[in-house]
Amino acid sequence: PRRQRPELWNLYNGRHAPGEHVRVFPLSNWTELDVWQYIAREDIALPQIYFAHEREVFERDGMWLTAGEWGGPKDGEHVEKRQVRYRTVGDMSCTGAVDSDADTIDKVITEIAASRLTERGATRADDKLSEAAMEDRKREGYF
Repeated sequence: PRRQRPELWNLYNGRHAPGEHVRVFPLSNWTELDVWQYIAREDIALPQIYFAHEREVFERDGMWLTAGEWGGPKDGEHVEKRQVRYRTVGDMSCTGAVDSDADTIDKVITEIAASRLTERGATRADDKLSEAAMEDRKREGYF
């Protein structure tokens, strides 16, 4: 995210008339680590789903997926209980988990700081299917 091209506000007309709306994306340059550090600094309470806990999962394409009617496990994929955490909370049909013991905000921050994989690189199952998987989901009415 930090390598994204800058938003060049000076190139665009920033004026707006009364009644017009302006779209602003203040978090677009934040990394996963930035978000977690902000949560820690502001002492924001989070539901347990964001932290590591034992779940029934199966492995596919190098990530742990939750069993469900939508697609798994397939023949040869075995369900097992593992201590995992979801680095992004999304639909279980396209979000993978990672092995983790990070059950507190400080442990999550330590884990992310040591990781060399981005949140999406580690856990977006759709990206393993095809480069256009998200576009395919849009066409199918997922969004």
